[in-house]
Formats: sequence, C-alpha cells, structure tokens
Amino acid sequence: MNLRANHTTTYLYSDSVSVCHTEVHLTPRSARNQHLVEHELSIIPAPGQTFPRKDYFGNNVTFFSIHEPHRSLTITASSLVEIEATLPLEPSLTPAWEQARGEIWRDMEPHAMEEYQFVFESPRIPVRPQFAAYASVSFTPERPLLEAAMDLCHRVFEDFQYDTRATTVSTPVEQVFQSRRGVCQDFAHFTIACLRSLGLAARYVSGYLRSRSLIGGEASHAWVSVFCPGFGWLDFDPTNDVLVNGNHVTLSWGRDYADVPPVQGIALGGGEHVINVSVNVKPA
Repeated sequence: MNLRANHTTTYLYSDSVSVCHTEVHLTPRSARNQHLVEHELSIIPAPGQTFPRKDYFGNNVTFFSIHEPHRSLTITASSLVEIEATLPLEPSLTPAWEQARGEIWRDMEPHAMEEYQFVFESPRIPVRPQFAAYASVSFTPERPLLEAAMDLCHRVFEDFQYDTRATTVSTPVEQVFQSRRGVCQDFAHFTIACLRSLGLAARYVSGYLRSRSLIGGEASHAWVSVFCPGFGWLDFDPTNDVLVNGNHVTLSWGRDYADVPPVQGIALGGGEHVINVSVNVKPA
C-alpha cells in the first residue's frame, strides 16, 4: 500500500523575525516494512541555507536558516511511502520477558550496544520503582514479552484519558502518571518508562496515522517500540491499543520526544507567535 502524508506547520508572529534557525524531522525512514518513495520539503520564505543530514539514530534531519525579515513561516512536508502489511506476530511465541532484559542479551546480540542504550533513562523518561510496579501487573513471571507488552498497552489505554488540554510537550512523566491524562506523546513516554524500569530496551517512535478512526490521526503521532531478542524491535501504540502494522508511518525514533521533535528551532525577534499544524495521511 502506498500512503501520501502531508504535514504543514505554520508560525505566525506578532513582530518581524530577523533570523531563524530551524531543524525538522519530517522525512520518513526506510526501514523494515516501510520504504520511502519520494519526499519534498517546501519552506516559505525560502531559506538561505539548507542542510540535510542523518542524526545519531539514523533519522533524516533537515536544518535550514532564514536571514531575511519575516512575519510568518510555513513548512510543508509531502512524502510518499510504500508500506507492506505483515502477518501479526503471535504474542505467545516471543520469549519470556525476563529473557528480554538488557542485562541478559547485551553481551550476545550482534549489535547489542545499539539496542542496549535504550535500556537507560533519558532526559524526559526517568526510571522509577513506581513505574516498575505499575508494569509488574502485566509482566508476571515467565510471561511472553509481547503478550505482557500488549497487556500493558491495553491497561494504559483503559486507565489514561486522551486530553489535549491536560499536558504540554514538557509535562513530566510523573505528572502524567498522577493525573492519568495526556496525549500520545505522554502515553508513549509513560509506557517506555514502565518498560525501562523493568530493564527492557524501549524507544520512542514519531510518525503519522493513516486512519482517522484512530486517536491522533489529525496530527503528529507517537508510539512505542520494545526490543525482543530473536525478533528485533516490536512496535505498539498505547494511545489506540494496537500493534503497529500498516496504519502507521514512521518518521523517526530516539530515546524520547526531545530526540525527534518534528520541528524545533530558534528565532530572533517575532514577539508572540501562534503555531498551526495540519497532518493528512491517505492512500495514494
């Protein structure tokens, strides 16, 4: 299946911006069952400099700078990806979750250090006993990893309420756990905190949703990937209580949101500003 993803971010400033430096993670990755067919990035006003690169995690990043006065900035990314839906993995076939703890496989996996770095806490995802305690209800002794992870995913879906007004991009995981409210970024951060608190490797995935029937389909989306020895990275979406397979477009992955924000930068001047974001994903 081919999917066309259009993502537009517009900044409107009350005063003129003289200089801005911006970095975007808006180019989908080619990985596993996803292949990037084409990508176009449009920036108005046109930047004086543009530099594409790969970041530490292998994500596609574009940096640009504008050195002329402007009162608005519009960034539009249009991407065509080919996604191959695969047969769902039977959760019971995965090894016991204790065998998936990083301390077990870190000296045996061919690329262990690449995966093992996701065991540790990161700037926005702490490792805490209370997160391990919440996860332990799902991660009972000898339970298959994916079966336990999907049970945790379901509990987050049931216990937490999707509320776009409850949090900001900087809301701590502890606060999300206490209020049980937030958005996809918060649910991904909390789920990863639970997994890492058990010694499992888990990473934050940023992207889009194809279906408008799923929560988060009108904006950037986030979900979770957990490492399973012998199977690799397994993705699931706690916001929608589903395994990732065919309806998700992967942009980037990292330790947490701070590694892969869709758009971030600095501007000199501008006064107050308003940000408008629109995302549309449909079959091509």
